[in-house]
Formats: sequence, C-alpha cells, structure tokens
Amino acid sequence: MSGLAVLFLIFDAVGKVLSAPQFVEGTLQLGYPASVVVGLGVLQLVFLAVYLIPRTSVLGAVLWTGYLGGAIATHVRVESPLFTHVLSPVYFAAFLWVGLWLRNERLRSILPFREAQ
Repeated sequence: MSGLAVLFLIFDAVGKVLSAPQFVEGTLQLGYPASVVVGLGVLQLVFLAVYLIPRTSVLGAVLWTGYLGGAIATHVRVESPLFTHVLSPVYFAAFLWVGLWLRNERLRSILPFREAQ
C-alpha cells in the first residue's frame, strides 16, 4: 500500500523539482506563485526520505499528514471537486498510514486494529 502512494508522491515531487510545465500550471491554478514549486518538490523529497527510513517512518507519516492537510485546505479554498481533488490527499494519507501500520509492529501495538482481548 505504501508503495502506491510513494510512487505517486515521487512522481509529484520530481515533477515539481524539475518545474515541469504541468506542475507549475497546477500550482498557479491553486493560487500559489510559480516560485514555490521547486521548494515544495524538495520538501516532498525530504518527507519521502524520512518516511522511507524505517527508524523515522512514523515521523515521515506525521509530516506527510500535515503536508496533505494543507493540500486539502488549498483544494477547499479554490472549491475543487470533492471526491477527485479535495479528498485525494486523504486517500494518499490513508495509503501511507495503512502501509506503515502493516509493516511496523510497534505502530500496530500502539494503534491496534481491534481491542486486545
């Protein structure tokens, strides 16, 4: 599950770091200046690195949750469609957390799927 989200997030980060026209245009449509695109891409790559390192993966998931929360707020502000734009960061956050939960025994002990008997 993490892999799917990570692949998309790598694609998004690299597109921003390279200032691909589609990524710059998308950022402009959301009301941000083109000057922030590369910085956002670098930030995403840092968050991905933190998420992919087993010792810091929970911190990475927390950082991504904050970043994706900002994406939700941005889409709400520009009145984007609910299921395809506003909620897509929720989908990615869920994939990141569920994938992390499946591979991290300590996280499963802290956040059990069901109550201990």
